[in-house]
Amino acid sequence: MSNDSAKNWVLLILRLPAQPSRHRVAVWRELRKVGALSLGQGVWAVPDVPVFADGVRRALELAERAGGESVVLSAAGREPRDAARFEAMFTAAREEDWGEFTTECGKYTAWLDKEIGKGKFSLAELEEEEQSLERLRRWHRDLRARDVFGAPGGAEADRRLAECVRRFEDYSERVFAHLHAFSAGTGEGAR
Repeated sequence: MSNDSAKNWVLLILRLPAQPSRHRVAVWRELRKVGALSLGQGVWAVPDVPVFADGVRRALELAERAGGESVVLSAAGREPRDAARFEAMFTAAREEDWGEFTTECGKYTAWLDKEIGKGKFSLAELEEEEQSLERLRRWHRDLRARDVFGAPGGAEADRRLAECVRRFEDYSERVFAHLHAFSAGTGEGAR
């Protein structure tokens, strides 16, 4: 990222009707989904880079449909330490995201261990585990895209995702070996 773009931010100031609350929740979810930094009641910030544009647009559309008001400002730190503080706050939020991601990777590999321990080697289980791995991959891609300042936890998350992939491949091989052994032993195809 260029030095100039690291200093520029988009600030969103949103005011939404109190009721129904689903509108405020929808806007909040959209902004959280894209990684916007909450600065206080109805005030959000994202680095002024293209990866955030669609999410900001969707949040503004949701606010407008709810009958809310919004103001979008371009901002930069008044002094270098202000820009550095924003960057640190944003990076801390990404670090939390990476921590949550690595925790989920740990749950995934623990689940695979459990299935291996039980000898649960079915195609249905394999498909479920593949879908879970794809969910982790999508999440990782989203986090990587919005981690524009490179939070330290990203490297550990990369390693943990690679471990999930390796463990899934091992589990896949076990499933197919089990199904092949079952098929060869009984003369029947896997169901």
